[in-house]
Amino acid sequence: MGANLSCATLCDTNGEGPSSKPRLGDIPESCLALVLMHLDPPDICKLARLNRAFRGASSADFIWESKLPSNYKFICEKVLDEKSVVGLEKKDVYARMCKPYPFDGGAKEVWLDKNTGGLCFSISSKGLAITGIDDRRYWNQISTEESRFHTVAYLQQIWWFEIDGELEFEFPKGMYSLFFRLHLGRSSKRMGRRVCNSEHIHGWDIKPIDCTHTKGGLCVDAAFVYPSTICTEICKLNKLAGQH
Repeated sequence: MGANLSCATLCDTNGEGPSSKPRLGDIPESCLALVLMHLDPPDICKLARLNRAFRGASSADFIWESKLPSNYKFICEKVLDEKSVVGLEKKDVYARMCKPYPFDGGAKEVWLDKNTGGLCFSISSKGLAITGIDDRRYWNQISTEESRFHTVAYLQQIWWFEIDGELEFEFPKGMYSLFFRLHLGRSSKRMGRRVCNSEHIHGWDIKPIDCTHTKGGLCVDAAFVYPSTICTEICKLNKLAGQH
């Protein structure tokens, strides 16, 4: 019966041949969704623009729930306004979580990497424990548009220092890498162009373990925690951004 029914749908009323050819849009949305679940979010979004069937299939909750981190409910409770995501489709929850959300008084941010759903963090210089940070003889907090936190710690001079910090959070299982965003010189903009003041840069040509000479002119922007699986791509993007 199934074979006869399938044949009937492909033949005209006179049985003389196919009345129309199967189209991509004829594939059931449930089947498309099972395929889309194995793709990365950017590819899912691209295919959603093909036709109505792909668009409908790409909205399936089970697809986007598989892209969310295992602790996404914890993140919603701790960082996001939990009421703001109640009732949302999972694809909309994913989209919201790809935007940086501040916590711990604005000193830290958390977001999802939009390409992989990996959990990412940033910690501002104010959220780090830096040797001598409260002594104006050594450090100053300066405002800048180049930092996501709009401020960096600027080292005038010091013999040695350490950077430490704590991040109390529920991490999904996996390996993570720690990065620091640092640069020499005090940057600013003049006539719309980026310029760097190198006045206080000194001591960095001496061995780092040498504490008999002062060092200065360093900006400590932030620390970043990324899933190790996306670190190579993140480094490439940061390198490209630094060239502009």
